[in-house]
Amino acid sequence: MQPIARISYKRSLNMPMALCVLTAALWAPIAQADDYADVNKLVRAGQTAEALNKAEQYLAAKPRDPQMRFLKGVILAETGKSADAIATFVKLTEEFPELPEPYNNLAVLYAGQSQFDKARIALEMAIRTNPSYATAHENLGDVYAKLASQAYSKALQLDGSNAGVPPKLALIRNLFAPDARGVKPSATPAITAPVAAGAAAKASAAPAAPAPEKAAPAAGTAHPDVVAAVQDWAKAWSTKNMNGYLSAYSTSFAPGNGKTRKDWEQERRTRITSKGSIAVDVADFDVQASDTKATAVFRQHYKAGSLVSNSRKTLEMTKENGRWLITKESTGG
Repeated sequence: MQPIARISYKRSLNMPMALCVLTAALWAPIAQADDYADVNKLVRAGQTAEALNKAEQYLAAKPRDPQMRFLKGVILAETGKSADAIATFVKLTEEFPELPEPYNNLAVLYAGQSQFDKARIALEMAIRTNPSYATAHENLGDVYAKLASQAYSKALQLDGSNAGVPPKLALIRNLFAPDARGVKPSATPAITAPVAAGAAAKASAAPAAPAPEKAAPAAGTAHPDVVAAVQDWAKAWSTKNMNGYLSAYSTSFAPGNGKTRKDWEQERRTRITSKGSIAVDVADFDVQASDTKATAVFRQHYKAGSLVSNSRKTLEMTKENGRWLITKESTGG
């Protein structure tokens, strides 16, 4: 088994961090492929400052290019700027939720910070996006093992007389012992041409196998129409588009706290439009839905002036005339 808590271009580590063209729908012309290859070559040569500079020059002209943003995230991670790398990959998952690789790389970064629950959620999203993504399955197994280790350690701390725990804990620790995987250094090839979605980034002397056809989304968070409705709501909030924001709520929405719908709407208009600037980002979705009802749980990152918050948000929604509308909202939990 291969550790997932480090990011490296010199080891074959189950992390597609360097050589993925992210989706067949976003194939690049040869000229762009050369740009990607140039950046990748600089990173492999240890010239990360030059690589980052070239990536940022490219993105100045094409700011939404997913592959170069993906490579920028790799560079940031490689240079120890984990927070910036995480922000880059989170943004990619929000704008291109159909791509599994950014979720996998988020998991790697979260695992490196011992945030194994976050890593688990990211990997589960990667697998729901592409159930044939073997790298994410293996990394998820590693994360489960790390979580098991934490649970066994806690159990032993609470009950030192439990003779059944130490063997289990030893078994888990042996999985992550040095050289337990027998992984040997291996060079990472540069990008030379577009490849299909989900192509694994393990270095190998064998020719790359064709990428598996993406399976249909699984149940759970794979409800892009619900996610899109939440993203539209957040965008309307961020841009102070009050008509768009308020129309995201069903007529059956009850504000609570004894407020009438009219009073609540007026309060929201005043509060939102009075802010100098607002940024609302939503990420880490977990969606359960039927044909007409849905519950979306996600992380809401809110910033208005000096006020910054990061909270867990739940929206209960109903499908009305083809649109998912909010019937109830809550924060925390």
